[in-house]
Amino acid sequence: MIKPAPTKHIHCSDCPIRHRAVCSYADRDELDRLNAIKYYKTYPPGSEVVAAGEESTAIGSVVEGVVSLSKTMADGRRQMVGLMFPSDFIGRPNVPVAPFDALAVTEVTLCLFPRPRFERLMRDIPALERRLLEITLDELDAARDWMLLLGRKTAQEKIASFLTILARRAAAAGDSGGSLRIALPITREAIGDYLGLTIETVSRQMTALRKAGVIVLEDARNIHIPDFAALLEAAGEDSDGGLIA
Repeated sequence: MIKPAPTKHIHCSDCPIRHRAVCSYADRDELDRLNAIKYYKTYPPGSEVVAAGEESTAIGSVVEGVVSLSKTMADGRRQMVGLMFPSDFIGRPNVPVAPFDALAVTEVTLCLFPRPRFERLMRDIPALERRLLEITLDELDAARDWMLLLGRKTAQEKIASFLTILARRAAAAGDSGGSLRIALPITREAIGDYLGLTIETVSRQMTALRKAGVIVLEDARNIHIPDFAALLEAAGEDSDGGLIA
């Protein structure tokens, strides 16, 4: 297994995910307490962050990069079940054993806390527990949306929905630069595995969205979205993110 590299320490108040992560509701004194126990690690692409069934000694947030979550079935087949982006929280307090394999898709930097010390701070800082509950409920809503996507949406709606998720995350992170441009964090083959499609279907539907003017393929990885409303329509959603009746 590739060992992660240490990363230069950044004070919590200067962290790029400060206002979206688990610490977003913490005041200055509470941030100082978190800052005293946290540390950063950087993982190169393709390296293992944690393995399913492994006891994790630390939990924390993605600061930079993308992490994939996957599960290996009894017959050896592997299914990607999620992607984690900056501000997403890896690990569960009071649950030491990891339920999924977590793999660095790109170079990933994590802000980590030793599990026992973070769990003690949660008991002392209600803002941590409240924000973590919100993050957990958001993940539950996302999981329900994903069940709908996999079970009911067409191949083109699945691809458009996936691009919608990436665009929203880029906008939330302030990475859009005033224009909706996204970089695919995983290969088309991995997108197919994630969405339950073949790589040929992924390529065909990307081409169909391009021909319809919904997306502009700038190169193999980078996509320009000229009209986000058109992408939402292609994904079977309305402007509020709900389903089109």
